Amino acid sequence: MRPILVDSNVLLDVATSDPKWFSWSSKSLFEAAQESVLVINPLIYAEVSVGFERIEDIEEAMPADVFRRDALPYEAAFLAGKCFRKYRRRGGKKTSPMPDFYIGAHAAVSDYRLLTRDATRYRTYFPDIDLIAP
Repeated sequence: MRPILVDSNVLLDVATSDPKWFSWSSKSLFEAAQESVLVINPLIYAEVSVGFERIEDIEEAMPADVFRRDALPYEAAFLAGKCFRKYRRRGGKKTSPMPDFYIGAHAAVSDYRLLTRDATRYRTYFPDIDLIAP
């Protein structure tokens, strides 16, 4: 089975017991872990780390034996830049690529499935990735 890249929003929903998304995110994360390898990258780790005071706390919440840590491939960085350029040409106001571009590009170039609850940007800029989304 193909690895599953886990978007930070799913991890944050579980870590914060988000009232709206906890149920969907925790169930989806559990099911994904039963069927495949779960993967995070440095951008996902950074986004989730904001809610933790110590590195030991985030390591406990996202243990390496559950979440494989992959580096961001250079091909993904290149693709993220191209998608960001497309975003800007469509009138996007951000001045530098957002993490979602790197995360989507990582899933695309690595042929990973992507577990996310925020599928709109991924469907727009990475229509070929296999999303697990509500």
